[in-house]
Amino acid sequence: MTPTQTRRYHHGDLRAALLTRAEETLQEKGPGALSLRELARNLGVSHAAPSRHFKDKQALLDALAVAGFDRLAETLTASQEDVGETFAERVAAIARAYVDFATANAELLDLMYAKKHDPAASEALVAASQRWGEQVLELIAQGQHRNEVRKGPLERVGLPLFATLHGFASLASSGVLPAEILEPGLDDVIEYMLRGCAPE
Repeated sequence: MTPTQTRRYHHGDLRAALLTRAEETLQEKGPGALSLRELARNLGVSHAAPSRHFKDKQALLDALAVAGFDRLAETLTASQEDVGETFAERVAAIARAYVDFATANAELLDLMYAKKHDPAASEALVAASQRWGEQVLELIAQGQHRNEVRKGPLERVGLPLFATLHGFASLASSGVLPAEILEPGLDDVIEYMLRGCAPE
């Protein structure tokens, strides 16, 4: 390792480097292959160096899940730029962004939800995991205000939408659906969600 790398890691970049390398390992080999000692070896630092940032493998996985939910929220926010104002246009953009994220980050998405439901999940993870849902609920509230979405408690209107979108994304990311079905299938899912949210 060069002196430049030593200085960079000393100034706090080691945590980011560990998370980046851990996510690469997760995507390539799955969570079972993750090891703090192996990550340290790959990055050319002492085997004890990662412990300054993560007390154990579980803490590393927790941090990976938080970073994943943060990135998902950023992805969904970005999907709302340069789209129309209607509920239909905004939901379609969010749905496509969510499915794209799921298929590009299949192992990470599995980890995110597994860690979210872990009884030992940190407060930071719980908060991060709720952000994308809050984004969709805000979209529903705006749709109700514009009379584009049926009336009712946001959670009740949103639950079928969440379940449908996440279910399709899980099928897409797991490889269950053939590639040629993904695009037309997502179109059908979006249409189905919009019908379920339509004013009565």
